[in-house]
Order: sequence, then structure tokens, then C-alpha cells
Amino acid sequence: MKKRNKAILLIILSAFSFSFMFAFIRMSGDLPTMQKVFFRNFVALFFALGVMKKKKIGFRCKTKKNSYVLFMRAFGGSLGVMANFYAIDRIVLSDASILNKMSPFFCVIFSFIFLKEKLKLFNILTITGAFIGALFVIKPTFANSDLFPSIMGFLGGMSAGLAYTCVRYLGQHGEPGPKIVAYFSLFSCIITLPWLILDFHPMKWWQVLCLITAGLGAAGGQFAITAAYSNAPAKEISIFDYTQIIFTATLGFLMFGDKPDIWSFIGYVVIISMAVVVFIYNNKKDKSEAHTDT
Repeated sequence: MKKRNKAILLIILSAFSFSFMFAFIRMSGDLPTMQKVFFRNFVALFFALGVMKKKKIGFRCKTKKNSYVLFMRAFGGSLGVMANFYAIDRIVLSDASILNKMSPFFCVIFSFIFLKEKLKLFNILTITGAFIGALFVIKPTFANSDLFPSIMGFLGGMSAGLAYTCVRYLGQHGEPGPKIVAYFSLFSCIITLPWLILDFHPMKWWQVLCLITAGLGAAGGQFAITAAYSNAPAKEISIFDYTQIIFTATLGFLMFGDKPDIWSFIGYVVIISMAVVVFIYNNKKDKSEAHTDT
């Protein structure tokens, strides 16, 4: 129980850290998305390398397959961050956050495709419900001027789902969290560097400070969520990750005056409800299996 409580506190800390990152990415102003992605990951890279050095973690992967999966994690994670940052600058902050939280549902789909994990009728129904909730947030009509950035936010959640599926595989096959974070951050910096060079916008001191703060928030969030899942199974604690919506909505309102419309609120309720249903179902299933074993 102590480990579970520790994991809950860590995942709530992670949620707050990521909402902090969202707010400061928006606060950094009208800088190009790729420039924001580069500096966000540049800060996280040094943070991860410092942890690797302290824990004496090497760069070599344990198997050749792990190196391929690590590449896919870095690729999917980088696409997810780019799409997510594009959405953050253009739609209500809490909308961008909830669309990013579609990642656990996509994780189930990608685990079925790549890890050959079973997909039950329950999974299909909850994923379908989450997608319906996402449609309320996206509002897919040509009258919606925020349609494209909303779709980008949704695609960001999908890419993050692929990345987390890879993280799950790598964790199961002996690759430490700091190495995974370092490779992802380095890959993101490399692929965004050409855009940074060709379209660099000079930054004021406060923009640099905002991006550094966003990078620290991102690094803290990544390490906290990795530590959380090492202390307790995802099915026991994942629901607490949705506290990020509360944090992000509060910061968005206080800092930018963001006010989600009624359709977005309906979408939030539907998506979070699906997450709650999954959480309750998994815990009841575990208790039932434990009772059967005894």
C-alpha cells in the first residue's frame, strides 16, 4: 500500500509538471513550434544525461530489437510533442491537454497491434467512448476555426500512445527510464535542429526563461511518471494522471483567460468517464483473480 500511495503522489506530481510545461510553452509567445520543441527537449536531455551519469547507466541497448523499439519510441514521442505544442499555441489549453490524454487508449490499440496483447469487447467499447468524447472536443465541422489544431492535438495523443507502448516494451526488457528519456530528447533535438537553424527567431530573456521552465517541467513530469509506474501497475494508478486536466484548466483560466465551451466540457466528462470505468474494471478484475488464486 505504501508503494501504491507513493506511486499516486508521483503520478499527480507528473500531471502537475506537465500542466506547468503546457502553460509555459504557451507563455513563451509566438515562437515557431519547432524552436519550442528543441529547447524543451534540450533542457530535458541534460537532465536525463545527469541522471544517467549519477546512476552509471550506459548507452548501449541490451538487445538489437531494443534499439529498434527505442528508435520508434523516440520517433513517436517527437511527433507527439510537435503536434501537441502546435495545438497548445492555438486552442484552449485544457482542450490540448485532454486530447493528449487520448494516449492511454491508443496505447491499448498499439499494444494489440505490436505486442499482440488481447483486445476484448470491453476495450473496444471504452476506446470507442473515448473517441466520441474526443469528437466533442475537436468539433469536426468546417465552421470550427480551431479544427486543424484540434486534429493535431488528437494526432499528438495518438503518437504519444505509440511512444508509451514502446516504453512499456523497453521497461519489460530491461532498459532503464533515464536512458529512454535521454534517447528521446536527443532524437527530438536532432530532427528539430534544421528548422531551428533555418527559421530561428531571436528570443527575449523572458522567452528563454519560459522555455527553460517548460523543459524542467517536462523532464520532471517524465521522470515522475516513470517512477510512478515502477512503484505500481498502470491499471491501479493511471486514473490519477487525469488530474492534469484540472491543473491545466486552472492554469489556462488564471494565466490566459481560457474558457472551454460546453461541448469541450462534455468531451472531458466522456473521456474521463471512460478512464474511470477502465480503472474500476481492472481493479475489480485483479481482486477477482486474487480471490480465485487463494
